[in-house]
Amino acid sequence: MKHMRAFPHRVREIHHIEIAMPDGCRLAARIWMPEGAEQAPVPAILEYLPYRKNDFTAARDASMQPYLAEHGYAVIRLDLRGAGDSEGLLVDEYLPQELQDGCDAIAWIAEQPWCDGNVGVIGISWGGFNGLQIAALQPPALKAVITLCSTDDRYADDVHYMGGCLLGEQLSWASIMFGRNTLPPDPANVGNKWREMWLERLDGSGLWLKNWLEHQRRDSFWKHGSICEDWAKVQVPVYAVSGWADGYCRSVFRLIEHLQGPKKGLVGPWAHRYPHLGEPGPAIGFLQEELRWWDHWLKGHDTGIMDEPMLRLFMQDSVPPQGHYAMRPGRWIAEPSWPSPHITRTRVYLTPEGGLSMTPRAEDAVLTHRSPADVGMASGKWCGYGRPGDAPVDQRRDDAGSLCFEMAVPEEGLEFAGDANVHLRLSVNKPVAQIAARIVDVHPDGSATRLSFGVLNLTHQEGHETPKTVEPGRIYQVVIPMKHVAQSLPAGHRLRLALSSSYFPMIWPAPEPVTISIHTEGSALELPLRQSSKLDTQLAPFDEPVAGSPLATEQIEAPETYVRIVEDAALGEVQMQIAMDAGISRLLANDLTIHTQGYETYGVSLQDLSASWGRTEWHYGLSRGDWSVCSKTETSLHADAGAFVIEARLRAWEGDALIVDNHWTERIERDHV
Repeated sequence: MKHMRAFPHRVREIHHIEIAMPDGCRLAARIWMPEGAEQAPVPAILEYLPYRKNDFTAARDASMQPYLAEHGYAVIRLDLRGAGDSEGLLVDEYLPQELQDGCDAIAWIAEQPWCDGNVGVIGISWGGFNGLQIAALQPPALKAVITLCSTDDRYADDVHYMGGCLLGEQLSWASIMFGRNTLPPDPANVGNKWREMWLERLDGSGLWLKNWLEHQRRDSFWKHGSICEDWAKVQVPVYAVSGWADGYCRSVFRLIEHLQGPKKGLVGPWAHRYPHLGEPGPAIGFLQEELRWWDHWLKGHDTGIMDEPMLRLFMQDSVPPQGHYAMRPGRWIAEPSWPSPHITRTRVYLTPEGGLSMTPRAEDAVLTHRSPADVGMASGKWCGYGRPGDAPVDQRRDDAGSLCFEMAVPEEGLEFAGDANVHLRLSVNKPVAQIAARIVDVHPDGSATRLSFGVLNLTHQEGHETPKTVEPGRIYQVVIPMKHVAQSLPAGHRLRLALSSSYFPMIWPAPEPVTISIHTEGSALELPLRQSSKLDTQLAPFDEPVAGSPLATEQIEAPETYVRIVEDAALGEVQMQIAMDAGISRLLANDLTIHTQGYETYGVSLQDLSASWGRTEWHYGLSRGDWSVCSKTETSLHADAGAFVIEARLRAWEGDALIVDNHWTERIERDHV
C-alpha cells in the first residue's frame, strides 16, 4: 500500500471537541479539516461510532481521514452517547436517541463556519447501519451516504438471527460490547469527570444479550432501524459496499433493488473491512473511489462515477479450502441493475441416488437424515474479519454428517452470481426444527470449499413475525435462501449441496435432535447462473490502494490468537476455541497503553446436541503513567428444552482496587427457536 502525502491542502486536526446536544449531553468528536476552512468552507463527512475516536479506531482513522481532509473535506469522527469520550449511557444498538443525536450532530456540523452546509455520512458496520437509519430521518443537511458492511433488516440479516435461527455470533457480539462498555473516557480529554462517567457506565450499560434474546421473532424491536420497512424514506444517494467474506453482503443487493434514489453497489472478496485495507485481497483504492463519490454529490463535480455500472462484483475463482486467505483470485464483473439481465435462475434437481440433475425426475424417494452434533464445527465465523481461522475450513468433516447431492461441473465450467435458493419438500419429526444448506466446491482430490450457505428455522417458513410449530410428519414445501456470492468453477470439479438438521455453533440447536425426511421429487437447488457481459470488459481498473501515514505505536505484548477445533474423546465433546484481538500496545502520540484480548469457546456433546453451550471472556485495559483501569467480563449461554440461560459477570479495577463485581443470571423462554 502506498502512503501518499502530496495533496492540495494542509490539514488541521482537532483531537477533542465536545458538541452539546439539545438535552445538554455532550458528545465528543475528533475533526480533520483543511487549513483555512473557516475562511473557505468545505463539505463535511461524518463517521458516527461507539468505538472510541482517540484510541480504538485511531490507527484505522489515520489511514483514511487525513486523506479526505487533504482533498478539501472536513472529517468528523463522533463518539456515540455513552461511548469513548461522550457523556451519557450506551444501553443498546441504534436506539431512537442515537439516531436523533446523529441528526442533531449533522445540524451542528452544517452550521459551523468551516462547513459549507453539505454533509455526507460514511460508516462501516455500526456506522454503516446508523448512516442508513439517519438518512431515513432525512436531516436537511445530509446529501449522500456511503454504507459499508451494514444491513437494511436488523432481524433477518444481522449478527442476531438468520432464517429465524439464533446465531452463535449473537453471543460473540454481545460479549464484545459488554466488555467495551466497561471502559471509561480518557482523562486527557474529559478531565476529572472521567471517573463519574466510568462508574455510570459500569452501573448502567446493561446486559445486551438479554435484550436480544427477549426478541426471538421479528417484532417492533427489530423493525425499528430497519430501513426495509419503508425504502422511500431514504432519498439521498447511497453507495453500498461489502465483501463475500463479510456477514453483510446480502444487503447490498436489496439496497440496489429497492432504493428509489441514486445508488451504487460494490462487493469484493473482502471480510468486514474497508476495501483499501481489504483482506482477502485484492484491496482497492477505495479512498480514491470514496473521493469520487463525495466530489460528485457534495461538490457537484462530474467525476464520472454515476456513468459507470450500478453494481460491481468480484467473481471469485475456485480455491482450496483453508481458514484464511490473504488473496482471492478472480476478476471484476459489472451489472447494470439488480436483479440482473445477465442472470438466469436455473434449477438443478435432487435425485434419489444423491445426484443433482439439470432435468427433473418423475420418481420420488424419501431420504431420512439426522446430523451428528458436531456438524458445523467447520463453518468458520458468520462475519469474517480477515483473521486467520475466520473462514470455513475443509467441508469434508461437516459433509460426512450431512445429506449430500452432487453434480459434475460442465466442461465449459460454471459461473453464478447472486443468491441461490434451496427448494425442499420435507417433513420432520419434531415441532421445532431447523435445516442448514451449504453449496460446496468439491476439488478433484476430494477437498471441499464452502461457497455459500443458508439456514431456516422451519417454524418461520411463513414469516419471521408469527412463527408456528411444525406438524410432525406433515410434508412442507420450503425455501432456504442462501447468502449471495459470485463464483466460477472449472471442469473437473463437482458441485455439492449439503443439507444438515443442525449447524452449531453457526446457529443454536433446536430444543431436541431432529430427523428430517427429504422428498426428492419437487426438491431442487436454484442457481443464479450468469452469462458474461460486455460491461465486464469495459470496466476501468480500480486505483491501487493508498493510505495516510501509519500511526506510531509500540507493540508491548502480542495478542493470543488461535482458532481450534478440539475433540475430547474422554468427555465425548467437540469444541471450537477462539482467541483474538490486539494484545497490549501503546499509542505514542498520546502515551496511552491499550489492552484487548478475547476468548470464545463453543462446545457440544456428541451424545446430546441439546447440551450445546458457549462461553466468552474479554479483557480490556487503559493506562497512562500512574493512571490505569481494566476490566474482565465473562458470559456463558446454554439452553434447555424450554429456555435460554445466561450467566454473566463484570469486574472492573482502578489500579489494583476492585471497583465493581456484578453478576447476572437470566432465564429467557424459548419462542419457537
